[in-house]
Amino acid sequence: MLGYICKYAPVEVFEPMGVQTERIEPDVTNFNQAEIRMHPNICSFAKGVLEEVMSGEYEGVILTMIHEYETFSGKTFDEKKFCEYLKGKEEEQQYALKSSALNIGIIGARANESIKKILEENGANVAFDLTCTGLGRKILVDEADVMTGYARGLLGQFPCMRMEQAANRDELIRRSAGSVDGIIYHTVQFCDNYAYEYAWLKEWLDRPLLLLETDYTRQSGGQVRTRIEAFLESLSSGRDRAQRRAETGNRTGTGSRAGRAEKLRDAAERGKKGDGPMYVMGIDSGSTSTNAVIMDQDRKIKAFSVVRTGAKSGVSAERALNDVLEKAGLTREDISWIVSTGYGRVSIEFADENVTEISCHGKGAHYFNPEIRTILDIGGQDSKAIRLNENGEVKDFVMNDKCAAGTGRFLEMIARTLEVSLDELGAIALTSQDKIEITSMCSVFAESEVISLIANNKEKADIADGVCHAIANKASGLLRRVGMEPEFMMTGGVAKNPGVVRAVEEKIGSKLYICEEPEIVGAAGAAVYALEKMS
Repeated sequence: MLGYICKYAPVEVFEPMGVQTERIEPDVTNFNQAEIRMHPNICSFAKGVLEEVMSGEYEGVILTMIHEYETFSGKTFDEKKFCEYLKGKEEEQQYALKSSALNIGIIGARANESIKKILEENGANVAFDLTCTGLGRKILVDEADVMTGYARGLLGQFPCMRMEQAANRDELIRRSAGSVDGIIYHTVQFCDNYAYEYAWLKEWLDRPLLLLETDYTRQSGGQVRTRIEAFLESLSSGRDRAQRRAETGNRTGTGSRAGRAEKLRDAAERGKKGDGPMYVMGIDSGSTSTNAVIMDQDRKIKAFSVVRTGAKSGVSAERALNDVLEKAGLTREDISWIVSTGYGRVSIEFADENVTEISCHGKGAHYFNPEIRTILDIGGQDSKAIRLNENGEVKDFVMNDKCAAGTGRFLEMIARTLEVSLDELGAIALTSQDKIEITSMCSVFAESEVISLIANNKEKADIADGVCHAIANKASGLLRRVGMEPEFMMTGGVAKNPGVVRAVEEKIGSKLYICEEPEIVGAAGAAVYALEKMS
């Protein structure tokens, strides 16, 4: 079997010679071989290809011309057989717009099939794929000049970045971009060329645009799903999204689709008849805490619960469920609809539906303060900046979830190094008398830097303040990327840290609104989603 990576690879030439060909789409768990044989800054796709080739049953990768393969394999190319083969080969299916779905275009570096699968699961239509391997191959048969016709078909595909100047790629993107509801621009880690094109595209494009960077490892699947689903939610109302997902027959909670629909109808009917109060629940499964909110039909919070997330998100969710029901004096049967959110949302078996934490934070922030337009959420393992419109709907968002820098885990590590509790860390930062700059935001390097400062007899309060300002600098970068628009709100567990709050306020030059329990904003937003479902 021969593997190939480029859409211009002449795979049809080899197949009539009895050779099986397969496009290499990396799906790896590590880069062990690449770390040995490649420079660390080589793009993730190239690393993934190396891992796939070395672990698979490939005879080789198509990089050379026909006669070189003949010499290598002993097989012979026959132009007549090749012509007959082309006549019987159909072109791959092309993409098209659908009026009944959100139409999404994909541009940039090669996007693997998992991205399209997530879009399909959420009822979205891939209207075009202008990445390296996106469009179907064009098969042109010219019996008078077989190879010239074949080459003309190959080169007639949508041009890749390397052919930008020769093929007017920019103009072709302009023609396609205006036809869809939103665009996903895919880049590969350490692939700088496409990052420049994204910056150019963002300058003029009048369509919502999601920058999605992947490293071709399976471990990034949850992050990719969260970004894509949040993007789709921002393009449409929750009701439209639910309808599309129902039409595609995808599972959003426990039980059958028909069973959930019946439950929803029954709950809605009870609400209309006024048969007692109606209650819904939102549950946010995060890396550090699992938070639950019960809300009544008047949008009043009946009870909430914050429990530490343990080794299994499903078990933590059950503890949060039982705790919040006990506080509210209710039973499971009293809850009409449950919406889950957070990274562990798909693992919560008792939820009726799941929504991304991006959308739920928008709903929750708007619930607590309708004037909020920009949210900074710093949780246990990631940071997010979210910009809202006047209705609490997400206009744009950026996430930092590939590094622990500036998150709750980062602060826990620093607190341990300083031998203080996490609660004390923010308080002592407020007593600082001397400014110290922490130059590294890498968790490992920052810890080493703190240890060096301790060795130089620097005060704990000054070091803590320096750490808080380092987090504020990183948070400010996220906020500026999403677009800073007053009023501002901070959510997540780190919002309880007064040192970080003060540092962020100084950096952005504005006060932060923080609700009484900043960890439940996402769960409250999920409860609001559940109420909207009832109506």
